[in-house]
Amino acid sequence: MNGPEIGLTFAPELHVFVSHERRGGRTTVVTDGSSTLGHVVESLGVPLTEAGRLVVDGRPVPVSHIPAAGESVDVEAVARPQRVPGAPLRFLLDVHLGTLARRLRLLGVDAAYESEDIGDPALAALSAAERRVLLSRDRGLLRRREIWAGAYIYSDRPDAQLRDVLERFAPPLAPWTRCTACNGDLGPADKETVRDHLEHGTRQTYDVFAQCLACHRVYWRGAHHARLAAIVADAVREFGDAPAAAGPQAT
Repeated sequence: MNGPEIGLTFAPELHVFVSHERRGGRTTVVTDGSSTLGHVVESLGVPLTEAGRLVVDGRPVPVSHIPAAGESVDVEAVARPQRVPGAPLRFLLDVHLGTLARRLRLLGVDAAYESEDIGDPALAALSAAERRVLLSRDRGLLRRREIWAGAYIYSDRPDAQLRDVLERFAPPLAPWTRCTACNGDLGPADKETVRDHLEHGTRQTYDVFAQCLACHRVYWRGAHHARLAAIVADAVREFGDAPAAAGPQAT
């Protein structure tokens, strides 16, 4: 680039995206005189899904702002909780976030997930078509213009991933109401109605069941229930506003 020189400072939360020399405070960038500030920020490594306000010489500007020589830019992190206007809050997760998808569903959060890698263009198109917030650790995917909204998942650990999403978006929680396999709604199921779906030992041991209204998977308080109930209780205690009912959960 050979144009106006501007100064940028990135919020500490964004340092993970920028080169080491841009993490210590204000640094300079020579722009081309025609690119938007949003393009400049992305070219330095920060997906716009992660950038909050862009403040130029003390005043907020849109991402379409064309930088002028000598401007001082502060790139803030996304404010939390983040509001996503224009559609009900629901998510789409890429192929690498299966555990996070199941945990969100466990809490009753609408979380679509493709177990097969359908490719970045298809994911971005699905995000736009269904107006879902695309969650990913792929920075390139989050830079695709066609996505409805997106968020970078900062950790590779499911516990931290879940806390990050719940803190950032504050989705309403309704534990034990959504199928962890397909994201469909759960309803109560009579034992005799689901009898053919059960192993003999399960029929003998359990009496309370739920069934997915979409894929018909049957749920009960099986061997893994205590572990799942602990995940639900922790999430509701920190992020929810209602008690966590101990619903059925398939083994």
